[in-house]
Amino acid sequence: MTSYSDIESEIRTLAKQGFDGTLAHRREIHSNPELSFAEHNTAAYIENELQLLGLKTNRIGITGVWAIIEGEAGDGPVVGLRADLDALPITENNSKEYISKNKGVMHACGHDVHSASLLGAAAILVKIKSKLKGKVKLIFQPGEEKLPGGASILIKEGILENPKVDLMIGQHVMPLIETGKVGFREGLYMASTDELYVTVKGKGGHGAMPHLTVDPVAITAQIIVALQQLVSRMASPIVPTVLTFGKINSTGGATNIIPSEVKLEGTFRTLDESWREKAHEKMKKLAEHIAEGFGAEIDFVIERGYPFLKNDVALTSKLTSAAKKYMGEEKVEKLDMWMAAEDFSFYSQKVPSCFYRLGTRNEGKGIISSVHTDTFDIDEDALEYGSGLMAYLAFISCGGVL
Repeated sequence: MTSYSDIESEIRTLAKQGFDGTLAHRREIHSNPELSFAEHNTAAYIENELQLLGLKTNRIGITGVWAIIEGEAGDGPVVGLRADLDALPITENNSKEYISKNKGVMHACGHDVHSASLLGAAAILVKIKSKLKGKVKLIFQPGEEKLPGGASILIKEGILENPKVDLMIGQHVMPLIETGKVGFREGLYMASTDELYVTVKGKGGHGAMPHLTVDPVAITAQIIVALQQLVSRMASPIVPTVLTFGKINSTGGATNIIPSEVKLEGTFRTLDESWREKAHEKMKKLAEHIAEGFGAEIDFVIERGYPFLKNDVALTSKLTSAAKKYMGEEKVEKLDMWMAAEDFSFYSQKVPSCFYRLGTRNEGKGIISSVHTDTFDIDEDALEYGSGLMAYLAFISCGGVL
C-alpha cells in the first residue's frame, strides 16, 4: 500500500525534477505575452507541450485549450484544474533576460506562472496516473482580464461538460505572500465587479457667465459625492462594498471655459448579489435625478462584470489540510477577504471550487512589486510549489489510491 507520505514525497521529488521544465515554460510564456482573446501563439505552445506528454488536446473559445488525464486506479470524480493565458497592456520595466518581447504587452498578473505551473502539474500527474482515480481536466483559459471573461465563454461552450466536471481548483500568484507559502480562504473570498460609464451632458459657455450654462463639471462632482454617500449610507455595514471612480474627462473646457460634456468611469464591487442588483438601480436613479435637477442629461451605463467568488467550504477545508501536509502547517496562511475580482468566480457559481494563492514574494531578491505594475516579477523558486502543490491537490481531490 502507498501511504500519503509516500505520494507526497513522490510528488515533491517529481516537482523538483521537473523544475527546469516548468521554469522554461514560465520564461517562454512571459517573453511572448499576448492580450486577452488573442493568445494564439500561447495556445499553440500549450498544445504542443501537452501533446509531448502524450495527451490529446482540444480547442475551446478559439484560444482556449483543454486536455484530460485519465486515472488508471478506478472510478472517481472529474477534477478541473484551471490556468489563464492572457497578459496585460503594460510596457514591462524589468531588466531580466526573459522580459517581454512584445512592447506594450506584459504578463503583469502572473498568468505565465499559472500556465507554467499547470503544465508542470500535468507532467507530474501523467507520471503518477497509475495511482490516480477519476480524471483531471486541464483547462487553459483565455481572456481572464477582459469582460465578459473567458471563463463565462468557456462555460457557455461546455467546458464543464463531456466529461462533467465535479469540482474546480484554481491557483493565482500573490506577491504579498512569501515564496514557499500559500494562502486559502473558505467561503466568500473575492468581490463581484461592474464597470460604470457615465456621461453628463450640459451646456457649455464662458467661465465668467455660469448662469448661462448648464455646468456638467459641477453636476458630475455632485453625482460622485452623492454616489459615495449611497454606498456608505445604504449598503449594509456587514456587506463589503466599494465604489471607485478612476477616470474623469471633459469634452472641451479650459480654465475659463465650461465644457458641454463630462465623462466619468468607475468600478462597483460587492459580495452580495441582491445588494448588487439594488445598488445598480439606486445609482442610476440618483444620478439621473441630480442631473435632471440641474437641467442636464445623463447616460449611465453599467457593464456587468464577474460575480463574487465563493470557495466551497468543505472542499477548501479539505484542500487546506492537504496543503498543510504537503507544504508544512506553518507554510499555509489564511487569506483575508479581497475586493478584487476574478473570472474564476464563474466556475465557483457552477461547481464546488477552491481558488488559492501561491506566494511569490522575496524581499531579499527585491521581488516586491504588486500585480498590474510594470515592475511585477516573481521569485521563480515558487514554480516548484506551483506545480507540485497543484498536482497533489488534484490527486487528493480525485481520491487517489493510497
